[in-house]
Amino acid sequence: MYFSIGLGITLFLALFFYRSLWAAIFLCPVGIYAYLSFQKERGEKQKRKLEAEFKDCIMSVAANLRAGYSVDNAFAECVQDIVPLYGKKSLMLTELYRIKKGLCNNVPLEKLLQELGKRSGCASIREFGEVFTIARQSGGNLPEVIQSTANLIGERIAGQQEIQTIISGRVLEQRVMNIMPFLLVCYIEAGNRGFFDVLYHNALGVAVMTGCLAVYLTAYCLSWQICKKIL
Repeated sequence: MYFSIGLGITLFLALFFYRSLWAAIFLCPVGIYAYLSFQKERGEKQKRKLEAEFKDCIMSVAANLRAGYSVDNAFAECVQDIVPLYGKKSLMLTELYRIKKGLCNNVPLEKLLQELGKRSGCASIREFGEVFTIARQSGGNLPEVIQSTANLIGERIAGQQEIQTIISGRVLEQRVMNIMPFLLVCYIEAGNRGFFDVLYHNALGVAVMTGCLAVYLTAYCLSWQICKKIL
């Protein structure tokens, strides 16, 4: 899907700025950048989703520990709590099945959690794996450690959601401004046929349109980077 979107963006820019499909060859880097950006954004969304599911998972683990389960069984049993919350296709459920399989093969739980932290790329999960390993090796109070970690992750997620809510209006404005130049040109062209013909298929027009494209892409990347830094 993202490949198709990147290809569509490349063809659209080639037709809009140059009215030539041959220009798409030179605009391939733009399509590749769009493809990689969409993939990266999807990865970030997946990480935030996994982090939220992980928080509920370790809260379930803490409850199981207080109910008298061993640490390994507490993680195995929390599958029953994750399915009603997030369904059978949730990201955390897949990881829990991987953990159960590792436990059946006598892989230490702390190693499985550390591998999950590295594989997921989530700082919260990676930090939890390190804290859990230290607490278990030193004989710490595991239910208290797990509950405290779940609370910290919950506070972090709540803070991120609050920031997203605050700037959601600005993000919408940014997206509207991204398409506004194209809408204005289409509006003028619809009312004045051939108004922009002088800008196509000649050296000066190509130079002007290339400059416009460069300014637009710079503004788009700058606005996108600002929104990402805030989030």
